[in-house]
Amino acid sequence: MTPEEIAAGRERWQRRYEEAPKRRADFTTLSGVEVDPLYGPPEGAAYPGFERIGWPGEFPFTRGLYATGYRGRTWTIRQFAGFGNAVQTNERYKLILGAGGGGLSVAFDMPTLMGRDSDDPRSLGEVGHCGVAIDSAADMDILFKDIPLQDVTTSMTISGPAVPVFCMYLVAAERQGADLSKLDGTLQTDIFKEYIAQKEWLFEPEPHLRLIGDLMEHCAHNIPRYKPLSVSGYHIREAGSTAAQELAYTLADGFGYVELGLSRGLDVNRFAPGLSFFFDAHLDFFEEIAKFRAARRIWARWMRDVYGATDERAQWLRFHTQTAGVSLTAQQPVNNVVRTAVEALAAVLGGTNSLHTNALDETLALPTDESAEIALRTQQVLMEEIGVVNVADPLGGSWYVEALTDKIEAEAEEIFTRIRELGSDGTITSGILRGIEDGWFTAAIADSAYAYQRALESGTKKIVGVNVHTSTVAKELEILRVSHEVELEQVRVLKERRAHRDDDLVKQKLDEMIAAAHGNVNMIPSMLDACRAEATLGEICDALRAEWGVYREPARF
Repeated sequence: MTPEEIAAGRERWQRRYEEAPKRRADFTTLSGVEVDPLYGPPEGAAYPGFERIGWPGEFPFTRGLYATGYRGRTWTIRQFAGFGNAVQTNERYKLILGAGGGGLSVAFDMPTLMGRDSDDPRSLGEVGHCGVAIDSAADMDILFKDIPLQDVTTSMTISGPAVPVFCMYLVAAERQGADLSKLDGTLQTDIFKEYIAQKEWLFEPEPHLRLIGDLMEHCAHNIPRYKPLSVSGYHIREAGSTAAQELAYTLADGFGYVELGLSRGLDVNRFAPGLSFFFDAHLDFFEEIAKFRAARRIWARWMRDVYGATDERAQWLRFHTQTAGVSLTAQQPVNNVVRTAVEALAAVLGGTNSLHTNALDETLALPTDESAEIALRTQQVLMEEIGVVNVADPLGGSWYVEALTDKIEAEAEEIFTRIRELGSDGTITSGILRGIEDGWFTAAIADSAYAYQRALESGTKKIVGVNVHTSTVAKELEILRVSHEVELEQVRVLKERRAHRDDDLVKQKLDEMIAAAHGNVNMIPSMLDACRAEATLGEICDALRAEWGVYREPARF
């Protein structure tokens, strides 16, 4: 890029920056030195290939979506929480919000994640243990009691039964008197990554895609601020993928959902801004920063050049980050505070839009109040004390970071080519479906996980407290334990609710939902009616299982 082109770009950025609102804050170093909001090539210098790096707030968004960086607004502190029943989790949410958290992220227990009621025999011993138990809209009422849903952003980490759970959330908002068109937040919904990595599906892929398409349409027309689909790479990375695989599989899934929206006749410039992403922040500091920067660049280019998005916001890749759960160790767990801080810093330097920091004890149990507070304070220290919010993309132009960004992008593009080759019609969607059916994704992740495990066992890769520096004076941690009484109480309350509802009305609304499933009408209105009648999650999912069948993964040897 010539000096004149670079100067013109800087002027464009300067205009955007000056026109944008900024926070009232001290943008100086600890020593009181004023810093510029952005740094780039020296005046009058040429920089070959600078168009791939560019300016914050300008295509291809390598350096961030906003000209102001974090001077305009910082990332949202969105702590993931949920345990026991709705009453206990509601208390934790109030603690998080009272301590300065900016948004909520709901963790659900295993029965809820699998679309089962708490009194289902397959739920025995699992109720409330890895998240909160939600059986009906009444539980949602309690979960968000005294938390006005119209005024807080809420993320829900659930995919298989995401649509009925979201309908329960909407019913709870209605009962609060909220204007549903003003609700804001994110629903995970991403079913592709379940078949690829996490394995929490309900049906065959096609019925899941039917529900996701209905949800995308419903939100586009009725809840425009809510993001109905968060495409998740987090679980792909936690399953053992490399950074490039996480990036490529996640963006490919996103392209598949874009193709789904287009197949529904939706305008890409209207529905694409409702897609968001969820990435893992792992331990290799610079590789993670490069991954996030490459992700924005790839997404913007594909949205513009492949899918025809002309609106800038439809080219934006917005993403939430969670620090790597798989990096936490049960040995010397206090070391996890350091790991989490480094991972969180990588996410921030990579330009994350929201962030969850894991607690030091999460490899052993759900976080205690104390460990959850340390995790929250980790973000607040990064935000308030160390100056990383003062400059947009402060590592932009680093030879190492830019080379890593280019390398990860190139690896991802090779994977996209392979996915397209897997399909029957050249689309990403058909390639993903074939890759799921053939076990291509799971085999590639397994190979990567095996290679890393071999490196740990040989000592080539080191983990402090595990295969190096193993002696310690630390005492055993006090961990959170969920009492079996939680399950007994949840089952008791569920039985009581069933006894006091109108069972005939529930059956009628479930029948209407299945009738909608037979045709081409959007299923969300009928599912909302079933939730308003207090149909349980298990009843809704069982009705759909009876209609669509249950998916079983093909055996691989």
